[in-house]
Amino acid sequence: MDELGTLTMSAKELNRLEILGRVLERRLTQAQAAEQLGLSVRQVERLCRRLRLKGRQGLVSKKRGRPSNRKLPAALRERALALVQSRLCGLRSDTLAAEKLDEQHGVIVSVETLRRWMIDAEIWVPRSRRNRRVHQPRHRRSCFGELIQIDGCDHEWFEDRAPRCTLLVYVDDATSRLMELRFVKSESTFDYFEATRSYLERHGKPVALYSDQASVFRVTNSHVRENGGVTQFGRALSELNIDIICANTPQAKGRVERAHLTLQDRLVKELRLAGIDSIESANTFVPIFIDSYNARFGRAPMSDHDAHRPVRKDEDLEQILCWQEDRKISKELTVHFQGGRYLIEPGPETLELRGRRCRVHEYFDGRVELRYEGRCLPFTVFEEQRRVTQGAIVANKRLGAVLATIQAGQRKRDEEALVNPRVRNRKKERIRKVRREADAAVATS
Repeated sequence: MDELGTLTMSAKELNRLEILGRVLERRLTQAQAAEQLGLSVRQVERLCRRLRLKGRQGLVSKKRGRPSNRKLPAALRERALALVQSRLCGLRSDTLAAEKLDEQHGVIVSVETLRRWMIDAEIWVPRSRRNRRVHQPRHRRSCFGELIQIDGCDHEWFEDRAPRCTLLVYVDDATSRLMELRFVKSESTFDYFEATRSYLERHGKPVALYSDQASVFRVTNSHVRENGGVTQFGRALSELNIDIICANTPQAKGRVERAHLTLQDRLVKELRLAGIDSIESANTFVPIFIDSYNARFGRAPMSDHDAHRPVRKDEDLEQILCWQEDRKISKELTVHFQGGRYLIEPGPETLELRGRRCRVHEYFDGRVELRYEGRCLPFTVFEEQRRVTQGAIVANKRLGAVLATIQAGQRKRDEEALVNPRVRNRKKERIRKVRREADAAVATS
């Protein structure tokens, strides 16, 4: 009760007051009141006695207005905040600050308590109170083919009829029209090569492509990027005189992001109605869907000019849209690439190339070519080449597809080992060699 004679009660206490008042008026028994309040009859007797002696104030909790018995000392709070401000001011994480207080200064405070102290002292601003980043809309490009937004969407496109896969989406910024759709197992450079090649054959060369910052489009190593390094996809577009721009945020390429939502609704249902349950069948069905989609959702550009340029006759898309790496030719006329070794056939022309660098071309179907100054070099494969090796760096988006490839290769090698005794014997010999080396190491120690 304050100085004005006002009594503060909670909703729970007001409910108790009403029910216990009926008990004192003999309109309700103590057993009935105990059942309604969820208390024992003995506790109801105590509450009725306090209500009779002290009135309404007898039902008010005695802990109200008093500090908790578990409240930490004020000196501890001041010391923790002083340490956070002076020595841990660079730590924006309250969790890390609590850990460093315990490790370096012996101040043991829970993360939630420290967060509440930092918020009250205005040292740390909770996420709910932070100013959200403003993403203002921008105008569409005026010309058709001036800017093409590209992105991959991983989704259950076939629902439970087939495994999860990815859809590569090309959207024109000026008209919101779908320019290219291709179902693939995962986002990879070769898949973007094939989708881009189909786009160029149908529409021509756009001015620029607008993508996210995935490793397919942008070199992730800052040192390599600063020294002018480009990705395989960026190299191919540069040879075709097409620029690629990486968006800073997902909101910047909102056309293709919103197209994902529409496709996840409409395209999934269209595939279900058509009874399509494979990537090959879906890619055959895609052109029909693109025409109906563009007729419904496409819009006219502000300018009638088409910014697409035709592919020149000297631009061989198969040669450009492939994986290319430079390799040094050894004195033995061998070239190492992707875990495999290639033997260049000796001859008057090839013997002169020892110590020089040739370019290795790898195509979508797995073919490999060695080229020097535009001409193909004859070669033979010395040992089997494996696409996925131990220790290979794999992007997160491609992890599922890479694991599936590894499992398929493991099953194939296990079957070959069971059928071919020579392979099985080589495997046993490797196991024996490892055991002999281990026994020798134990004996010497």
